[in-house]
Amino acid sequence: MLKLRRFLADYKLQLIVGPLCKLFEAVLELLAPLVMAEIIDNGILIGNTDYVLKMGAVLVLLGVVGLSSALVCQYMASYTSQGAGTKIRTALFEHIGKLSHKELDKIGTPSLITRMTSDINAVQANIAMTMRLLLRAPFLIIGALVMACFIDLKISLIFFGAALCIGAILFVVMTRSLPFYKRIQKTLDRISLLTRENLSGNRVIRAFSKQKEQQKSFEKQTEELSKTTVRVGRLSALLNPATYVVAYSAIVLILWFGGHQVNSGELLSGDIVALTSYMTQILLAMIVLADLVVLLSRGVASGARISEIFDIKPSVEELSDKEVAPIDNAPKIEFKDVTFSYGDGDNELENISFKIEKNSVVGIIGTTGSGKSTLISLINRYYDACSGEVFVDGVNVREYPFSQLRSQIGEVPQKSVLFSGTIRSNMLWQKPDAADDEIWAALRIAKADGFINDLDKEVSQGGTNFSGGQRQRLCIARALVGEPRLIILDDSFSALDFATEKALRQELIKRENTTIIIVTQRLSSIMNADKILVLEDGRLEGEGTHNELLESCPAYREICLSQLGEKEAAV
Repeated sequence: MLKLRRFLADYKLQLIVGPLCKLFEAVLELLAPLVMAEIIDNGILIGNTDYVLKMGAVLVLLGVVGLSSALVCQYMASYTSQGAGTKIRTALFEHIGKLSHKELDKIGTPSLITRMTSDINAVQANIAMTMRLLLRAPFLIIGALVMACFIDLKISLIFFGAALCIGAILFVVMTRSLPFYKRIQKTLDRISLLTRENLSGNRVIRAFSKQKEQQKSFEKQTEELSKTTVRVGRLSALLNPATYVVAYSAIVLILWFGGHQVNSGELLSGDIVALTSYMTQILLAMIVLADLVVLLSRGVASGARISEIFDIKPSVEELSDKEVAPIDNAPKIEFKDVTFSYGDGDNELENISFKIEKNSVVGIIGTTGSGKSTLISLINRYYDACSGEVFVDGVNVREYPFSQLRSQIGEVPQKSVLFSGTIRSNMLWQKPDAADDEIWAALRIAKADGFINDLDKEVSQGGTNFSGGQRQRLCIARALVGEPRLIILDDSFSALDFATEKALRQELIKRENTTIIIVTQRLSSIMNADKILVLEDGRLEGEGTHNELLESCPAYREICLSQLGEKEAAV
């Protein structure tokens, strides 16, 4: 929680005024038993009605002023907690956006969602309750003990004994409940993961009739959550009974010993009422403190989980925000002895070196898992090479600001992702000020104008109101808006029929001043490319034209013969 205190920097006034108002209310609350004692001793016992009414009015005044002070504190606490929560949520979202693919893969989407929602809500509640109660409850307890000492030092020993016993109970509950709250949040992560997988993969689950197995997995996680919640609930449930037992035992002792002192004339009747009131205040303050301990335990666990994300430094960072000048006559893309690993001990790419000239069409082919998508992810700096260098226009990609590097690249990933909104809003991601004519031109090249007749046509979440092939064509069109100088198509024709794919490729090739990289497993997609790169187990097995590789690269020849006949491959 302390690591998140920077988000409270703009609320210093509220952090001071709010607790002070609550302390002022506590002072008034401590004065109330003394006023009541005066009413009993100097009003009721001697029958002075005027005194009772006058001091009764003082009690009402204390209550009204205390309520007003409490309301001010409540406003300050709500304003601060909601404001800080908004800042934390915004900063966390921004920080997550800066993390590279490596960190996002490690943390996982469900865990990030839980931390963005449930954990931040717990921290917000923590801030509000801390401002309202953390200072007030201890102050009431200490103040009641001090006031008891002023009334009678001997009887005040009962107060100290009760306070120590209740404090010990609170300590035990807090130390034992904190691990349970951490476990609850981790279980929520797993439930979020299962829910997300089942919702996104619902058709696959139904296709394989795995509903019962998934139900069992979900029930197992929810049962674990239930058991953990029940265990911490049982532990927390001990707080109120235990504190009540201690407090009321103390009240019994106060009445017992105080009664003897009243009979002997050492104490007045009002003093006994005041002492009982102070013991009740301690009891109520301890109960509030006990509930606050439970809330703080959960808040500390949630704050630690949020801080974990802030503590993660992106492995891919901008070295400068100043734009760099491309080098004339340099290759569009160049890899120099590049090796890359995801950190699991095995190299996904090993000693890769090649050049891609400007305005050329290059195909990348290889078996599944050969490293094709990994290779192109280094161009956009989604990951950084472990060794070696990657150049775009003769400049190391590490020297580019992200905006300059990625604005010149139009990428279509393997998974076609559309966002809820309209066709127009989806097409403006690369170039926000693109005119409608430019959007329509991109849609025509992508062969998407046949099923799109209105740029304001609604796109549902995930683009589910379009078929797989339609989504692919819309994603290709989105990448073309803004006329990027480099287009990367990562297996982006898989859902297209051969005729549509061929027509689309021909339109792409016609674009001037554009370098095109096609990653595919379809040989027909790249047979006529200016250069073909062949990957096998993370190594570059060959590069050249179709005919050159057919003669010199066994891996490429094997792929050719698996898809085409001997005569077709030789064309």
